[in-house]
Parts: sequence; structure tokens; C-alpha cells
Amino acid sequence: MCGIAGFSGEFPEDLLPRMSQVIAHRGPDGDGLFYDAATRVGLAHRRLAIVDLSETGAQPMTSPDGRFTLVFNGEIYDTAPLRKTLEASGVSFRGTSDTEVLLHAWCRWGEAALPKLNGIFAFAMWDARERSLTLVRDRMGVKPLYFATDPRGVLFASEIKAILQDPHVDRTLDERAVRDYVLYMYAPWPRTMLRAVRKLPPGGLLVARDGRIVRETRYATLPVPPVDDGWSVADATARLRAVLQTAVDRQLVADVPVGAFLSGGLDSSAIVALLGKRRIDCYTIAGGTSDRDGFEDDLPFARTVARHLNQPLHEIAVGPDMFREVPRMLWHLDEPEADPAAINVLWICAGARERGVKVLLGGTGGDDLFGGYRRHAALMFERYWAWMPQPLRVALASITQLGPQGIPTFRRLAKAFSHAGRDPLDRMLGYFQWSDEAAIARVFAPDVAKQLSCDRFAESLRPAYESFPTPPPQLQKMLLLEQSHFLTDHNLNYTDKLSMAVGVEVRVPFLDPDVMTFAASLPARFKQHGTVGKWLFKKAMEPMLPRNVIYRPKTGFGAPVRSWVHDSLSEQLDEWLSPESVRKRGLFRWDEIASLRDRDRAGKVDAAYSILSLAFIEVWCRIFVDRTVPDGSW
Repeated sequence: MCGIAGFSGEFPEDLLPRMSQVIAHRGPDGDGLFYDAATRVGLAHRRLAIVDLSETGAQPMTSPDGRFTLVFNGEIYDTAPLRKTLEASGVSFRGTSDTEVLLHAWCRWGEAALPKLNGIFAFAMWDARERSLTLVRDRMGVKPLYFATDPRGVLFASEIKAILQDPHVDRTLDERAVRDYVLYMYAPWPRTMLRAVRKLPPGGLLVARDGRIVRETRYATLPVPPVDDGWSVADATARLRAVLQTAVDRQLVADVPVGAFLSGGLDSSAIVALLGKRRIDCYTIAGGTSDRDGFEDDLPFARTVARHLNQPLHEIAVGPDMFREVPRMLWHLDEPEADPAAINVLWICAGARERGVKVLLGGTGGDDLFGGYRRHAALMFERYWAWMPQPLRVALASITQLGPQGIPTFRRLAKAFSHAGRDPLDRMLGYFQWSDEAAIARVFAPDVAKQLSCDRFAESLRPAYESFPTPPPQLQKMLLLEQSHFLTDHNLNYTDKLSMAVGVEVRVPFLDPDVMTFAASLPARFKQHGTVGKWLFKKAMEPMLPRNVIYRPKTGFGAPVRSWVHDSLSEQLDEWLSPESVRKRGLFRWDEIASLRDRDRAGKVDAAYSILSLAFIEVWCRIFVDRTVPDGSW
């Protein structure tokens, strides 16, 4: 697991070490550079040594014939069979790294090697004979990869800040991305906060030659197999346990200690349960709760699971002062994601690294595959009211907005019915919004709002939805949307960036291709069963975990944001969203932000996350646009 960067085009050679140094946190165990003056191609690598800790795993790595040079970030879990196949064809290996297996696989099969890879990765492959640079990202986008183009050529990196080491990269904001960060807490790929910088899509492949992009494609998309409605519950639960067990076993391969997240939720608890008698260090957050936010404290459940499975549990204490970490967090994130779960990841990974653990297993993806979010239940519940004439549905939406938004039950009802008056597609897309469209539209400064007026708010998610084959059922399409954007652009982004900020690799067994394909084949009734989300998954875990852990109410891996926004964080928000700051930035209207905060305090709207998003965008701009953070300060 590492960091990569580089370019193809008219860029100075001394840009490479600057790109490498600014992402040194991703690879504290070594670094390397490759530069070809004749073709103006440069590659940089920062190494976090996980498999083959010797010099035979160092990068950039060049093939024996000198044709291919590789910089690779990630892990390939199925290298053993690939290695045997390659050895049978006459390949001799110097070491035991998955990097060397990937290099020789590419030498033999080229792009046809990609479907053979089970892993999480982003890499750049230079072909000296064809004078081509190929960028590749894994099929789920677990590992990030950004690129920028201008008349001089193409730049790429694991993190935006490395691309910005070129002082000529345009830092003009992308207003549509700004809107999306407020509306969704993330910008759907390929957008970022900067017009000049784009994300390579999950399963994406880009080929550049002589500083020009000559091909962009997606070699892999999300699995959409036919739904198999013939499973018995007993057979389906047994199969689910089996594919998850295989995924966990695959991802334990490492030459360094492996630990695990253990939040007390079902997903991370299931991963730890599947370890069986293998003892590893587990980590959780001790952060308190709030009635205003409406979720239970995770810590007692994490302790219950640790005792039940006889696993050591390390508790990392956090509180409102965690927001002192916001500038550091946003610098590492590259994107203004207003989710405290990101800081939790940073603190847990820092605690693990202090104890010598460089790899953590995580439960990311369980909800996105098996149907664990409240919006999945809301979608299935539509059959009880979607038959109403449109005027009645509009009235239903209006009535549910009248309840006090400071009370979790009323807040959730308001969110579930907020788009009831729309057509089915717009209702589905609306479930992904964290903010009220009308309120957010008012917050934008007039010039910015004018630029956005031609765009419907849901347009950012519509292309992904329309790319899915039909049928499948609506719940399956919603899960595909989860996986396409919320999972990739939000959860996986902050998980990668804030674990790698302290030199820790997070592995995600739920996103093993076999698990994903099996989950996609399950009928909707096995996912959302009445009011029970992740129904089959919960049944599968009954022999392994306590029932009060399996069937506890859904809570986020987060923090009492609403309480903090109203109380302990209020003064800091006053500074980030001061009239002077807002007017100077020119993105938003201070009077509308002030009104939004007042209505939120009064319980008339639920806007804590929206307010936090507006503040985080300002802090992000100070760092990346105003350039107030000196390189290497974090």
C-alpha cells in the first residue's frame, strides 16, 4: 500500500520529488523515482511495505527487458495462483511482492490481466516501446487516483495535493462540485473541487501518449447478475458465510501485523467474528452520544463483541475537541467531506500505528451491498403510499415537514417523505441528499446560483442510474447507486485518505468481487425484509454474534454532530462562516447561512450537516486555494 504520482509531458524533472514528498505519509518505508528525459515521463512512488518488506519489493519496478516500468498502490490478494501460472510459463521472480506479480502479469497479458486481479489498487504502467502511460483504478475505486490535463501534458497522483505541486495547475473552483459537496457530502466522480482535476472512475483506465490522453474507458463496472430467487434461507445464509469467510481469509495475507476496526455495528463485528480463533488487536471509538442525534452509543456493543469473540479491544477517546483536527483532516482528504466518521478513522488508525499495526480490516460496504441504510427501508415502504395521486403526495410531504426537526423521529419522517410529490426516479435520487434543495439553492451567491440554475440538483447521480441495465428492481438500483458514488466517492475516499495519513492500510472484505456478485444476485426480500434491513446478512450472523448486536438499530460510525454544531463547535463555526469570510469567498450568501443556522437551532429544519459542509468548504478553500498550509506541515 503506497502513494503514486507522475506525469507525461512538458514538466520539469524536479517536479517529481516535490510530488513524492507531499504524499510521504502514504509511504514512510521508502521512496523511488523514475524519469525518462527522452519521452518526458516521470513516475514517483512512496512505499508502505506490507508484503515482501525487502528491497525486491521496491518501486518503481522495471521489467527485466526494460520495456515496462510500474508504480503501484494497493494489494493484490490472489497473487499465488497468478504467480504459479506465470512461473509455469517461464517467469523467474526475484522476490515475493504482489507488485512483481502484477508487473509480469502485465508483461504477459497487458490489459487482459485486469479481470484476473482480486484486490484494491491504483497503478501507472509506462510502456517504453509504445511510449504510452496507462493509469488504472480498481473496479470499486477503493484506492484513489486523480489526474489533470493542460497543454503541457498529463499529471496524476494518489492525492490532489501532489498534482498541485505544479504551480501552474488551475485552482478555479468547480461550482457544480461545490453544490454536490453541500447536497451529498461528496462530489460524484469524475468531479472534484477543482475544474482542472478529475477522478479516474472506479474500474477506469486511461492511456496517455506524449502528454496527450488517447483513450479513456472503464474495463470493469459493478456486477449486475440475474437475481436468483431460488435460494432457501438456509442455503443462502450458508453461502453468504462461505464467501465472506473466503474474502476475510484472502485479505489476511501480510508480512506485518493485522488489526481490525470494531465499532460495535454489525459489519465490523461480522468481519472480526469470521477471524475465528485468530486473535488480533481491535480498535473502536469512545465518543459519547446525544439525544438530539438519535443514536445509541457504540462503545458498549463493541465491548460486548470483543468479550464474546475473545478479542483485545483498544478504545480511542474522542470529543468535540476533535474538530481541532479539521484543517489537518481536510488537507489529507483533498475533498471537503463534512463527516466526523472521517476523523474517527484518522484517530483509530493513528492509535493502531502507535501499537505497530500497519493493516486494519474494516466493515465498509456491508450496508451498500445488503441494504442497511434507512433510505432502503423508505424506498421499500413506498408501496404503501406511492399509489396516491400526486396532489396527495405533495400534501404528505408538506405535513411531515411540520414536525420539530430536533426530535429524531420527526426528522426521519420528514426526510423519508420530503420528495413524496416527485416521480419515482427523482424520489430515489432525493433519498441521497443530506440537504434540502430549496434551502441550499438560496445559500449560493447570485452569480454562482445563476451558473447552476440550468442544472437539476439530481443530475449528478442521474448518469450512473441511467447506465444500469433494466429491470433490475428499484432496491437493486438504489444499491448500485450506493456503490457507484456514496461508497466510492465518500466512504472509501475518507477511509483511504485518513488511514494512509498515518501510514495504515485498510482492507475491505465486503468488496471482494465474489461477495459483491453474490450480494447482487440476492432478491430484494433477502435485503430489506419488512422493517429489517440486511435481513439475510443478519440471519447469517446469528450463529456467530449476540442477537442484541445483530438486531440493534442502525447507527452511523460518526459523532453527535447536531449537538456539536449547536453547542461546542458554534464559536468555531462563527469564525469559519463569518460575514467577512463568506463575502470574500464569494460562493455563498452570509444572510442565508445565518438564517439557516437560526432555523436549525430552533428545530425548524435539520441542517447541521449542511452547515458543517459550508464551513468545511471554506476551510478547504483556505488550504488549497489560498495556499495557507505549507507543504509538509502535517
